[in-house]
Amino acid sequence: MNSDRIKKGITRAPHRALLYGTGVTKKAMARPFIALVSSFTDFIPGHTGMRDLERYIEKGVHSGGGQMFYTSVPGVCDGIAMGHIGMHYSLPTRDLIADIIECVITAQAFDGVIFLTNCDKITPGMLMAAGRLNLPAVIVTAGSMQSGMYKQQRRSLVRDTFEAVGQRQKNEISASHLEGLEMCTCDGPGSCQGLYTANTMACLTESMGMSITGCGTGLATSANKRRIAMDSGEQVVELVRNNITPRKIMTQKAFENAVTVDLALGGSTNTVLHLPAIARDAGVKFDIGIFDKLGKKTPQITSIRPGGEDFMEDLEFAGGIPGVMKSLKDILHDIPTVTGETIGQIAKKARITNKDVIRSTKNPFKEEGGIAILKGNLAPKGAVVKQSAVSASMMKFTGRARVFDSEEKAMAAIMGMKIKKGDLLVVRYEGPKGGPGMREMLSATAAISGMGLDHSVALITDGRFSGGTRGPCVGHISPEAMEGGPIALVKEGDMISIDIPKRKIVLKVSVAELKKRKAKWKQPKPKIGHGYLTRYARMVSSAADGGVLE
Repeated sequence: MNSDRIKKGITRAPHRALLYGTGVTKKAMARPFIALVSSFTDFIPGHTGMRDLERYIEKGVHSGGGQMFYTSVPGVCDGIAMGHIGMHYSLPTRDLIADIIECVITAQAFDGVIFLTNCDKITPGMLMAAGRLNLPAVIVTAGSMQSGMYKQQRRSLVRDTFEAVGQRQKNEISASHLEGLEMCTCDGPGSCQGLYTANTMACLTESMGMSITGCGTGLATSANKRRIAMDSGEQVVELVRNNITPRKIMTQKAFENAVTVDLALGGSTNTVLHLPAIARDAGVKFDIGIFDKLGKKTPQITSIRPGGEDFMEDLEFAGGIPGVMKSLKDILHDIPTVTGETIGQIAKKARITNKDVIRSTKNPFKEEGGIAILKGNLAPKGAVVKQSAVSASMMKFTGRARVFDSEEKAMAAIMGMKIKKGDLLVVRYEGPKGGPGMREMLSATAAISGMGLDHSVALITDGRFSGGTRGPCVGHISPEAMEGGPIALVKEGDMISIDIPKRKIVLKVSVAELKKRKAKWKQPKPKIGHGYLTRYARMVSSAADGGVLE
């Protein structure tokens, strides 16, 4: 066992003494040492229920014959970090989490790892670490939040708080109504109720075989989630015994399955950042063009918020990810999972109990998958749009550029009622280097939707979007402005066209004029010139490559 290097031999007497000092028994010293890497914090609703799940994981590890030890990593709630300096730090925590785990697990010589996670950057950070360490591992996502209820209507975070800000600004709802939504929308523990980044990543983790069956959509408050936690604890010990490591699970075909399920669900655009980063640590080549390659033959078979009207609880009760895999069985690879069963075996046993929530590939919500990669002279290395959340009338749009060099300036214009029909907001210097940290623009996009402008106004950025964003919003424009990409050369009033069906985004300015502008362009000073983010900005790669630290 890997832990033998701290447990066996005369020279390891001091090491054993320290381990006995923690309360480990002589009998337990011979068992596989399993680390539970928990991201518990009582500051994030998606993580507040983890203390309970930690107990059940520990029961499972010990039932399976392992000896478990706790360790932890930090967490950031994107919703709370949104719209202020906090969002600069969200994406950078992903790589920080992977680095912390690598350091601790390697230094302490564990045999296997069980990861307890839920929210946006923590799950991909843990998957990156799993691939990097290549020790037997299981991911437990802590589960989705049940819908809120206010005035006899089900509620979700984005639609009923972020978008409500724009409605309140236009006096379409009262202050007391907004307060009622604030109090009732997030009704307990769990990741927010739609197919935002946290829930998308939970679903993809199960789809690529790194979680046990049912984990991706299991509700945070359910007894089933406790059973999943306990079963996961037992299973990680079994993986150690059989030397089943993440790189045997997270293969090229597993990532293709993850992309296929993502497209079929209409998931978050942030997966275009996270999957390449995870693949890199798993030793798998990944090009974001795979989203378009698979998207043309993968129909969207669910319609969950923000783009649709169903909630994550509806997906869970309709059959969960096994049900989705059953519907997609003819286009998924039959590959192994941490459960010991293959994707094909899981799909065969699955039941779809509501065919209006999980449709067949012959009766999809949309003929193409939820994410599209756009290219053109404005984004030579690509840009990303969640086409599943764009109305038919806005799949093609040409607008006047309204240029803002920060999210704050764009938000001030939106809330000041200065954005009009036909405008195309350009929010730049918000990429991985320029942000720094590649902030999400949910406050801005939700305000646009809340004001009813999402059918007449578009927004493009070298930053990124929350999984909760809907409307014609194009992110990840690469190269970013801080690198001197074409988005840095856009001027107020320029015309820009977006053609999602043709996968094009074009700045309607001549090559000669762009060369003149490029010759005059000077890189601005960093927005943040101290601390972790200065190092991050120097080391981070393009969004097209996953925004990883080089």
